[in-house]
Amino acid sequence: RWTQRGDLDKDKDKLVTYAPVVAFSTVRLFLILALMLGWATCSIDFANAFIQSKLTRPLWMHLPRGFVSTRPGKTVLKLKRSVYGARDAPRLWYDLISEALKAEGFTPSEFDPCLYHKPGMLAICYVDDMGLAAAKESDIDDLLERLQKRGLELTREGTFEEYLGIQFDRDSKQGTIEMTQKGLIKKILAAAQMSDCNPNWTPASVKEIGADVDGEPMNEPWNYRSIVGMLLYLSTNTRPDISMAVSQVARFSNDPKQSHATAVKMILRYLKRTCDKGMIMRPNNKLILDCYVDAAFAGLYKIEPDSNPDAARSRYGYVIMFGDCPLIWKSSLLSQIVLSTAEAEYGALQHAMRIMIPLRRLIMETINRVQLTETLRATLHCRVFEDNAACLILATQQRITNRTRYWLNSWHWFWSHVNPAGPFEVLKIDTHQQRADYQSKPLGRELFENNRFLVQGW
Repeated sequence: RWTQRGDLDKDKDKLVTYAPVVAFSTVRLFLILALMLGWATCSIDFANAFIQSKLTRPLWMHLPRGFVSTRPGKTVLKLKRSVYGARDAPRLWYDLISEALKAEGFTPSEFDPCLYHKPGMLAICYVDDMGLAAAKESDIDDLLERLQKRGLELTREGTFEEYLGIQFDRDSKQGTIEMTQKGLIKKILAAAQMSDCNPNWTPASVKEIGADVDGEPMNEPWNYRSIVGMLLYLSTNTRPDISMAVSQVARFSNDPKQSHATAVKMILRYLKRTCDKGMIMRPNNKLILDCYVDAAFAGLYKIEPDSNPDAARSRYGYVIMFGDCPLIWKSSLLSQIVLSTAEAEYGALQHAMRIMIPLRRLIMETINRVQLTETLRATLHCRVFEDNAACLILATQQRITNRTRYWLNSWHWFWSHVNPAGPFEVLKIDTHQQRADYQSKPLGRELFENNRFLVQGW
């Protein structure tokens, strides 16, 4: 394989090298809308993508080692196209595929530049992998034929069954798609030498884990950072049920102790039991965007030493669902140290709203540019569910008191979005129906499985 030494490029400081890729939340939105509308889907692979784009500047390279020129004195080559290794190769490819799609009538999203839409079709791009959804199978065939006439080399890989290592098992009769990463789970178990381990029912114990500064150093035959890195990719794509547990162990990647390795192994034992599971997408054909928010006040109290500021930090979590399908989720510690349960819940709410506001705009933009069926409602309804009464009052009635005025600058910015004239509704929900519960704290088996069923469908 012949590649360029991009580090030797004299123009490297002048080049535009940024090339966006589709967010995986957008991939899930793409799938949910395809299911709602009953559209056909397929995945496309572009062969040697970077080599297909033409250069926009003169570029010369030395002859490759072992290559003998038949023309004496000719020791360099002038490139006509980009090659792998060039610093601007990803950007040139993005520009090429973007211009090709625009010429075919697609419009890139203002909120995700790798999502393209036009009436009756949707497209998503992640470097050289493309997903297409269309009202008619013939529309996909026609588009691919026109792209090939433009000189793009591509391979149609059938229906949308695998994308970025994620399997999509579509059941047309049930109207569902199950997203799994069985191959990655097996790879993680093999890397940790736990392919034959005893399975576990939950991914975490019922208590948070701390830094364990004086604990025994990790003594395992596997790389902690490597395993945690793979678990993070798994948890953010198809397995919200391990997000909280993975967030815990990821905190200690710099100096893991044996107690942290034991927590990682607990996650792996849970994955051993649920290797073939993932997330079942079963949209209800209603354009409703729901967000479930929860927080655990000072969850590390008495787990970290009192002298450690982390002992006062609170964990928050949220799950955002569109059409009753999970779209985005997160489990993390609040960066601020808060002084009450209400403040922790309010902090979780403002973090969730930072995601909800642009997400609503993305969905509105998309549904306005595709052809909706009569069974779908034309208006997007947005609801945020909160189980803390004090937080609910602050968010909906917007009361300022001496006890809450210091929150004003950082957390009250979203009031204009939740007032009676705004697009968001903040509603009370019972704790046992709070779908974000397993993102904010470790749960026992019964509560954990109930939360998992409400979000992931199994």
